[in-house]
Amino acid sequence: MNDYQNCAYNKHIECTVSQCQYHSACDNYCTLDKIKVTTHEANPTMCQCTDCSSFIAKA
Repeated sequence: MNDYQNCAYNKHIECTVSQCQYHSACDNYCTLDKIKVTTHEANPTMCQCTDCSSFIAKA
């Protein structure tokens, strides 16, 4: 995906993780239509207990 294509983002998914392959090159948003949020805790009680499972590191 080139930077031009990566500028078309999903305005409903804000993201500040610029190291992700799906991060918009133009703004702090995700370019995916949907993401998967998971947890690494048995009983998540804080934001820090969740993860974006759609994350893929940029090459």
